[in-house]
Amino acid sequence: MTSFPDDFIWGASTSAHQTEGGNSGSDWWALEHAEGSPAAEPSGDACDSLHRYPEDIGLLASAGLSAYRFSVEWARIEPAKGEFSHAALDHYQRMVDECLRRGVEPIVTLHHFTNPLWMRELGGWKAADSAERFARFADTVLDRLEGVRQICTINEPNMIATWSGALQESRRGGQPRPDSGMSEALLKAHHLAADAARARGIKAGLTLAMTAYVTDGSAQAERAVADFRLVDEDIFINAAKGGDFLGVQAYTRRFATSDGILPQGHDFAGPSDHQTLTGWNYYPQSIGDCLRRANELAPGLPLLVTENGIATSDDDERIAYTSDALASVQQAMHDGVPVTGYLHWSLLDNFEWIHGYEPTFGLISVDRSTFTRTPKPSLDWLGRIAKDNSLPA
Repeated sequence: MTSFPDDFIWGASTSAHQTEGGNSGSDWWALEHAEGSPAAEPSGDACDSLHRYPEDIGLLASAGLSAYRFSVEWARIEPAKGEFSHAALDHYQRMVDECLRRGVEPIVTLHHFTNPLWMRELGGWKAADSAERFARFADTVLDRLEGVRQICTINEPNMIATWSGALQESRRGGQPRPDSGMSEALLKAHHLAADAARARGIKAGLTLAMTAYVTDGSAQAERAVADFRLVDEDIFINAAKGGDFLGVQAYTRRFATSDGILPQGHDFAGPSDHQTLTGWNYYPQSIGDCLRRANELAPGLPLLVTENGIATSDDDERIAYTSDALASVQQAMHDGVPVTGYLHWSLLDNFEWIHGYEPTFGLISVDRSTFTRTPKPSLDWLGRIAKDNSLPA
């Protein structure tokens, strides 16, 4: 099997804060500039995609990709509580229009990690009415955007809950665990936004960060992985049942022993020999493993790969990783897993949160001073696969 279904979606993903630049009204901008910030550097102008999005979409379309997943920025659209910016909404409609003009399907993410500062000051996702605030924002966006057929409600709510500050640790490796109260608020927000989308004839799903795991076979290791997956993955997959799709995002695998889940970048022998620029284990087959697991928990639910890629400065390695990842996706499909498309992370080398700009995931490099876009060979390579709709034999 080398061909994909005729309606298989091929594209790439970005997020607003990581590419737009100047998102000074968000909580992440404040975090980046706070004394003692965990971020390696501030996002600054990012890729200036706020102004250069036509070029980004043009490069994606010219390569042969037919879908672009991008996010709208809550802090731009609602800079003060209850005060919505028509100019910001018009901007995102122009992005949608540019996609459609280029024959690219826009897949819009309503929330990709960042909140407006006013939301943080009112308690963020821990506030009693946080889900309702997000639903109001979602309603406003969905009322204004025309031509969008599917949305992602919230990007990786399990990661947002993990970052909340109410972290627990496993017995080894400082494994953070999501805040259950925050997870409940995020799931409520997802359902409200998804209902609003479906009422307008738009398909909706959340995206989930998933990880492949390897254990030493001990009961303690198996239990550690199962306990963590219960709060980090399972509740979100179960919440997606009955929806339009689930976005699956996977990059790596982790190891577990009788002492618990080992730190990122480690295997049973210690630090792994082959790590990516983010310190993760090199394991392209993680995406196939995670698609299979999502299908086991939610049989028949359509699965869209909304992120997959590698942080590397070696584009040959990017092609090798993605080739093996796509082969694992295709094998999962051959075994009956309903995968509807593949969106590479990322279209651009962009701001990678606490890691700053050093980890490069992009199919396109961006000069940090001039913002000149330079497509990498991997963009042409993935575009040719998309146009052929098949992997090389």
